[in-house]
Amino acid sequence: MKKIFIVLFLFYFCACAKEEITNYPAKPGPIVAFGDSITYGYAVKAEETYPALLEKIWNREVINLGVSGDTSVMALERKEELKNLGPSFVLIELGGNDFLKRVPRERTRQALEELVDYAHTLGAVVVMVDTGGHGPMDTYTKINKQIAKEKKTLYISGIMNGIFTDRSLKADTIHPNAAGHKIIAEKIDKVLKKYL
Repeated sequence: MKKIFIVLFLFYFCACAKEEITNYPAKPGPIVAFGDSITYGYAVKAEETYPALLEKIWNREVINLGVSGDTSVMALERKEELKNLGPSFVLIELGGNDFLKRVPRERTRQALEELVDYAHTLGAVVVMVDTGGHGPMDTYTKINKQIAKEKKTLYISGIMNGIFTDRSLKADTIHPNAAGHKIIAEKIDKVLKKYL
């Protein structure tokens, strides 16, 4: 009987235990998408971008702070754009341009860590949004995963997986078209909706 009680207790404890997320439950405030050209919505209309689609899905304000061409280091320099917004969640989607512009990986990691720390000081829940990809991009996936674990953020994997290799989902050789953005929004919603 004692053994059964211990087993049931451990099962209950494991089932109820949730991984701690910094600043969760989230405070009231807008959701901010902070990223590069994918977040900005290069080659698509503003209403077709994944932040705009998420705003409709969630019926909550989602502010698009994507800037085409931004590396993690460049994005860090504009971190104070977040300050007056009082965000509840900050989605960080960066790394592709770090690869293209050959930013040293340790500098990428440092910039992302500083950006996460800054968002945390504002009381926001941070979401590391990984673009995914293959080959050299795997390194950036690992960086995002490690930061998410160490800083206790939410993590969304491979938003561009399946889009990179499908020409019908891209506006050019890199960027998603409207159909691609719809898929990205669905992937993000699948993970985040239970936290909103």
